[in-house]
Amino acid sequence: MSFEAGTFTPAPGRGALGRMLGTQVLLETKLALRQGEQVLLTLVIPLALLIGLTLLRVVPLPEPRPTSALGTVLALAIMSTAFTSQAISLGFDRRYGVLRRLAATAVPRWLIVLGRLGGMAAVVFVQVVVLAAVAVALGWRPGAGSPGWVVLLVVLGTAAFGAVGVLLGGSLRAELVLAVANIVWFVLLFAGGVLVPAAALPGPLATVVQLLPSGALAEGLRTALVGGTPSTAHVVVLLAWTVVAGGIAVRTVRWS
Repeated sequence: MSFEAGTFTPAPGRGALGRMLGTQVLLETKLALRQGEQVLLTLVIPLALLIGLTLLRVVPLPEPRPTSALGTVLALAIMSTAFTSQAISLGFDRRYGVLRRLAATAVPRWLIVLGRLGGMAAVVFVQVVVLAAVAVALGWRPGAGSPGWVVLLVVLGTAAFGAVGVLLGGSLRAELVLAVANIVWFVLLFAGGVLVPAAALPGPLATVVQLLPSGALAEGLRTALVGGTPSTAHVVVLLAWTVVAGGIAVRTVRWS
C-alpha cells in the first residue's frame, strides 16, 4: 500500500492563533471557577448580598427593591472579578513565574493577555446569568429595564475595573497586591457607591463617589434596570478610568 509523499512528514510550528486563544480563554475560565476563594468572592458573596438586600430593608434602595438590589450586586460582582480577583491572580502568577514561563512558549504575549481578559469576561458572563436568574426568583422583572444600557455598562465596568486590576496586579509585589486589593474592595463596597447609593452619602463623599468607577457603574446599572437612562457622566467616568489605568498599565506592568 502506498501513500502520497509527505503524508507522515512532521509539520512543526505553533498552532492556529484562534485555537490557541480559545484554549487560553478556556484555561483561564476553568482556573477562576475552580478556586474556592475566587468563587466565594465572585459568586457566593454577591448571591448572599442579592438575597439579603432584597429581603432585608437594612440599606435604603430605590423601589422596586429587587431591581435596585440586582444593579448593586452586578456592580459588586464585576468589581470582584475584574478588579480584586484579576489583580490577586496576576500578582501571584508573576510571583511564581507563570507569566514568564508562558512567555517563553510559542504563545505570543498579546495572546496571553487576551486569554486572561477573555477568561475574565467569561466569568462576568456567568455571574450575570446566575445573578439574573436568582433575581427573577426574588421578584425582578427584566422587561422594565433598558437592556442596551445594561450591556454597555457591564462591558465598560468590566473594562474599567479590569484595567485597574491589571495595573495593580502587574506593578506591586504579590503580598502587597493581596492586601491592597482586598482593602480597596471593602472601601468601595461600603463607601464607593456600591452598597449605599451616592444620594444617601454625605455631600462631599457623594461628589467623590460619582467620579469612581464603582459609583458610576452601580448608579448606572440601578438606573438602567428600572428603565431609566443613565447619565452620560457614568459612561464618561468608566471610559476615563479604562483609558487612564490601561495606558499606565501598558507602561508599568511587569511579567515577573
